[in-house]
Amino acid sequence: MKLVIADDHAVVRTGFSMILNYQEDMEVVATAADGIEAYQMVAKHEPDVLIMDLSMPPGESGLIATGKISDDFKNTKILILTMFDDEEYLFHVLRSGAKGYILKNAPDEELINAVRTIHRGNMYIDSKVTSSLVNELVNPKQDGVHHSDPFKILSQRELEILPLIAKGFGNKEIAEKLFVSVKTIEAHKARIMDKLDLKSRPELVEYAMKKKLLDF
Repeated sequence: MKLVIADDHAVVRTGFSMILNYQEDMEVVATAADGIEAYQMVAKHEPDVLIMDLSMPPGESGLIATGKISDDFKNTKILILTMFDDEEYLFHVLRSGAKGYILKNAPDEELINAVRTIHRGNMYIDSKVTSSLVNELVNPKQDGVHHSDPFKILSQRELEILPLIAKGFGNKEIAEKLFVSVKTIEAHKARIMDKLDLKSRPELVEYAMKKKLLDF
């Protein structure tokens, strides 16, 4: 099977490439440093599996790229590689089209097993976060409790814009980055503030830090 690895750390890309290329049934055909490059490499190589880090600042994050790649390349299965053992991230990336979710501190054998599992068409979720998933399915939160969960109340585009606002980018800068109009960014910003019940930029920054969105 053909693989692409996306991670912002070169040493991680090199290390995982060595591990996976050692397997007789795997070949790493390309690597990427952020979500935009991951999209480009998937378009070029059409891999069977994309292994993608969730957080890749300052480029486009794996969180945002997952939705775009899963929409445009149905034959490429995405395995999210992350340090976050958090059900909020898990639910969002699975809804965005990822087929697997594994922690970076997992043993090499587990990574290899995860790749083979999703390549066969099955879902793979790291055992450390499976309990959170099961608990949420068995004991779903009542309406209103998710008010503070950005992954359940913000759109894909809003999740893309919020960290940029929090990092200090102006409306024009964000518009240029995302190839949309300034008015579009202003409208999204207003909806974000309304959905999250935030009144000022300092509140937005505090919220983004609390939710670890500045990592994206």
